[in-house]
Amino acid sequence: MEKKLFNLSLILAPLFYTLSGFFWLANGRYNVTGGTLIIVGSVFWIVVFNGLFDVLKVKTPVYSTIGRFLAIYGCACGGVAFGLQDAFADIFGISHKTMLDGLGSHAIFANLVFWIGGPLFPISVFVLGIVLVRTKAITLWAGVLFSLGGILFPVSRILRIETIAHIVDMLMLIPMVYITFCGVSNSNKRKPNYDQANSGISK
Repeated sequence: MEKKLFNLSLILAPLFYTLSGFFWLANGRYNVTGGTLIIVGSVFWIVVFNGLFDVLKVKTPVYSTIGRFLAIYGCACGGVAFGLQDAFADIFGISHKTMLDGLGSHAIFANLVFWIGGPLFPISVFVLGIVLVRTKAITLWAGVLFSLGGILFPVSRILRIETIAHIVDMLMLIPMVYITFCGVSNSNKRKPNYDQANSGISK
C-alpha cells in the first residue's frame, strides 16, 4: 500500500502543479480551482519527498534528515499556504495589494510562512535532484530535468507566463513519471532484509 501511494504521488504531485497553471486570474493569482490544485498537489509532494529522502538516509544521513524537514516545510508553507492565500483571495474578492498590505503588518507570520517557506520548495527540488544523481539513485538526465524544474519554478511563478510555467512544470513531471515506472536505486544497503515493497520506493 505504501509503495502504491508513493507511485501515485509521483504522478499526481507534479501533475496537479502542472494543471494549476491553467487557472490563473488576470491579476496573476490562482483562482479557487488553481489554489485547490496547489494545496492537494503539495500534500502529494510531501509523500514524494518522504520516499525519495528515505533512499538517501544511509549514504547522506544528515542531508536526508535536514533536507526532508526543509522540503516538508516548503510544501506546507510554500505550497499549501500560497494555495490557500489565492483561493481565499478569489473566494472573498481580496485584491493582491490588500493581501500584501495585510502581510506587511504581520512580518513574523509573513516571513515564516511565505517568504521563507515559499523558496524552500524549489530549493529542495533543485538540491534533491543533484544528490539523487550523485548517489546514483536516478539517471543523470532525470536528475538534471528535476533540478532544472526546481531552479526555474519560482521564475515561472513570478513571470506568470503560462507557456513558461507549463514547460517548467513538465521538467518536474517527466522525471517523476520515469521514476514511477523505473524506480530508484535504493542505497540502504545496511538493511539486508529491507522490504522494497514496504519502502514505497523501489520496484
